[in-house]
Amino acid sequence: MSAETGGSSGESLNPQIEEAERRLQAAAEMANQAEQRAEAEIKALEADLERLRAEGDRDLEKLRLTHEEELQRERQAKEQAIAAAEERLGEIETQADAAEERIAAAERRAAESERTIADELARTREAAASWLRAQIESIRREAERK
Repeated sequence: MSAETGGSSGESLNPQIEEAERRLQAAAEMANQAEQRAEAEIKALEADLERLRAEGDRDLEKLRLTHEEELQRERQAKEQAIAAAEERLGEIETQADAAEERIAAAERRAAESERTIADELARTREAAASWLRAQIESIRREAERK
């Protein structure tokens, strides 16, 4: 009996073992499929990440180039403004030099005019003094005659 019992018990375990093996096989296949889906999803995410990095790099390079161009334009505008200011300064300095020369010439003319006026005043005084002496002399002569 024990052999029969053992045999029937072994036979009753066999379908359970087979069922467990089938379930294990199904679970392994599902796990394998889940792993493949996870790998595919990871690869897709990595591809998306790489694409986003490439887009970010392109955008960053575009911004860098735009910024560099803007800086270059600003530098050129600054250099042009400096050149224009230097040119204007040169014009102002030339005008100032010309004005200083005109002032110096005017001062020379004024000094000469003052000398001429002083000379004329001296001659006028001398002429007036001569005339007065002549008048006094004339008056004395007349007074002596009388």
